Amino acid sequence: MSTIQISHLRKVYGGAAAVDDLSLEIPSGSVFGLLGPNGAGKTTTFKCMLGLARTSGGTVLYDGKPLTPETFEHIAYVPERSVLYEWMTVAEHVEMTRRAFTHFNPERARELLAAFNVDPHKRARALSKGMRTAVMVAIAFARNAEMLVLDEPTSGLDPVNQRHVLSLIINEAARGCSIIFSSHQIGQVERAAEEIAVIDKGRLVLQGSVDDLKADRKIVEGIFPDVSYTLNGIAADPRIARVDRTERIARLLVLAGADEIAARLTDAGAGGVRILDLNLEDIFLYAVSPADATADVVAKAGSS
Repeated sequence: MSTIQISHLRKVYGGAAAVDDLSLEIPSGSVFGLLGPNGAGKTTTFKCMLGLARTSGGTVLYDGKPLTPETFEHIAYVPERSVLYEWMTVAEHVEMTRRAFTHFNPERARELLAAFNVDPHKRARALSKGMRTAVMVAIAFARNAEMLVLDEPTSGLDPVNQRHVLSLIINEAARGCSIIFSSHQIGQVERAAEEIAVIDKGRLVLQGSVDDLKADRKIVEGIFPDVSYTLNGIAADPRIARVDRTERIARLLVLAGADEIAARLTDAGAGGVRILDLNLEDIFLYAVSPADATADVVAKAGSS
């Protein structure tokens, strides 16, 4: 098992769709980042994928087959909230997992726990939020699973351990593991993921390769002599996703062909025309909150 296919997934709670017609494919050996603001439907998507919530529609297939109890031998899951048993020690959680899963490697679990500086003799109730996350991550990665579903796998961890988790994710993908993970730390997704999907209010609003999204999307900015300028039809170009006008300044979110759009802006009478790169956080904000994205890009451009 290696490929995950989500087709037209829908989950309704009390008449409101938490996930609405979501379709994604996570290929073998890839790292897939799922992004979205709070309440966007990321955790609900994971729960529906794993049968922890009953779907209202759509399908989830693992190598073309629906989820069965046997499938869980091949899936490791780190939930957003701790599912550790409060009265059990970390070592007892390792032993319990060893008994439950055929391919679990307890020695690797102990090595990972040591790398996270987790005392295996401590009970779960004595662990901080970050250490609970570390325990769940260590146990999941010691499963030697073919697929990892990770919901905020760096939550509560310090920067050193966050980087350690990202390295684990990249290494697991290199051995052929399929990984889908969410994170509020968009910089982490940018470092680890090859492809991303952005969901907002349960719906897919953006998907693509991280490299392609960053290469294609640019801001083209120009300053006109006075506020009465016109763009001579430039805004109608299908490659332009958004136009922001602030007094004499025009800023265009361009999906492709930034050099050509910049030349057209110059021909329309703009001076000081420049092309600004976007990072993944900029791209995410333009997908879910364009006004905030514009302000942020402008602030960064002004300080450069």
